Amino acid sequence: MKIKVGDTVETIDDAIVGKVIKVSGDLIIIEDTSGFEFQFSKNELIVTAANKTIEKAIFNIDLESVKQEKETQKKKATTVVKPKERHAPKFEVDLHIHHLTDSTKGMTNFDMLNLQLDTARRQLEFAIRKRIPKMVFIHGVGEGVLRQELETLLGRYNNVKYYDADYKTYGLGATEVRIFQNIEP
Repeated sequence: MKIKVGDTVETIDDAIVGKVIKVSGDLIIIEDTSGFEFQFSKNELIVTAANKTIEKAIFNIDLESVKQEKETQKKKATTVVKPKERHAPKFEVDLHIHHLTDSTKGMTNFDMLNLQLDTARRQLEFAIRKRIPKMVFIHGVGEGVLRQELETLLGRYNNVKYYDADYKTYGLGATEVRIFQNIEP
């Protein structure tokens, strides 16, 4: 749209409204309602039609059609599960002592280790009974005593295979257990 002297214009980026007093190429000088003169480039201005401001032009649309457009059913985004996550074990057992008891006061290291191993044995038996194919024991890194005892416990079962759990997820302090259902414990 061509801007001429006498047109009422508005700036695109600012809230300035005024009349064009001089046009020279792409340079346009306007005078606002307070009498101040401003200089703008042609692409920074828009001609207002019949005293309509930008706000009136924006809000002078059919709101009902916009509401209906927003209310139309859109496809629900389905969550894509990666194959590695699909086969990840869902059953986790945290063997840290502070998760197993409220207080370790009066317990020796032997008592704490036995509590952790009893919990691991009970959870493993539960997983075998409920036919859960994979589980993870979170034992932590530490000195490795619990890990060695846990491997000894798992070695007693014929239908169990164990290995280090996913490093990205658990770090070095977890053991993943696979339970085979067709072999006798």
